[in-house]
Amino acid sequence: MTKKVGFIGLGSMGLPMAKNLLAKGFTVYGFDVAKGALDAFAAAGGEVKGSPRDVADLVSLLILVVATADQAEDALFGPKGGAALLGEGGVVVLHSTVPPPFMKDLGARLAEMGLSLLDAPISGGRAGAEAGALSVMASGSEAAFAAAGPALDAMAKTVYRLGDAPGIGSTVKMINQHLAGVHIAAACEAMALGTACGADPDKLFEVISNSAGNSWMFTNRVPHILARDFTPLSAVEIFVKDLGIVLETAKGRRFPLPIAAAAHQQYLAAAGAGFGREDDSAVVKVYERLVGIEVKGNKPKA
Repeated sequence: MTKKVGFIGLGSMGLPMAKNLLAKGFTVYGFDVAKGALDAFAAAGGEVKGSPRDVADLVSLLILVVATADQAEDALFGPKGGAALLGEGGVVVLHSTVPPPFMKDLGARLAEMGLSLLDAPISGGRAGAEAGALSVMASGSEAAFAAAGPALDAMAKTVYRLGDAPGIGSTVKMINQHLAGVHIAAACEAMALGTACGADPDKLFEVISNSAGNSWMFTNRVPHILARDFTPLSAVEIFVKDLGIVLETAKGRRFPLPIAAAAHQQYLAAAGAGFGREDDSAVVKVYERLVGIEVKGNKPKA
């Protein structure tokens, strides 16, 4: 079992994941473009390196928690990319939400270099990352699972083994994001409508939370709205990207997604109004501006 891990991407998800590896006795070499993230990583005991290339030169297991496919591409194949330094038999674990076709193509390119890819998007948010309780939706070869297994166990509560080839994990994550994005937008719409019609927002939340119209996202996100706390645990821009992936994938298959498309428009509207870096529940502000209301609770913040 390797206890040396390379880690690229030390943001709101990556940093707590890397900290869990450190707490479980792993030696972690890390890189991020943000100095503050590197400082926090170093303070937790991580070994900071100057580029993905410098990280990959020291390990055979390279974990990426970056925001986009373009960032993953640059970290692996850019001027300072690390793929060529891993060496034959090395394993890349990509935890990012990216289009399934990108993941399939990436797996094929890495295989030509003698490397394996574990397609391993994650769910659980920052709270799950901090607690080491993430869900991992993974697909890849047996060798990739074997190499990454100890590290995954240190960061996740559940690892779903979904197939033996990259692309399947990303497909399952795409469906999760389809539902999550729609549920958040629907929760915002419903709370705004109820408030506009005169219902008390606190009571409305209490009743729906205990009724058939409830969803996990309703229970989780509406308290952010009621407290008027839009600190980004997951930002509006994330769903601009992720529902965009859903729609582009469906477009390629001529598969209609009217509900996902409508939700995507609301995230675009929120981002266009300047709320892109706020919590994804800030979609409610689109409705609030339209009808001149505020969905605000009367209870003190917990």
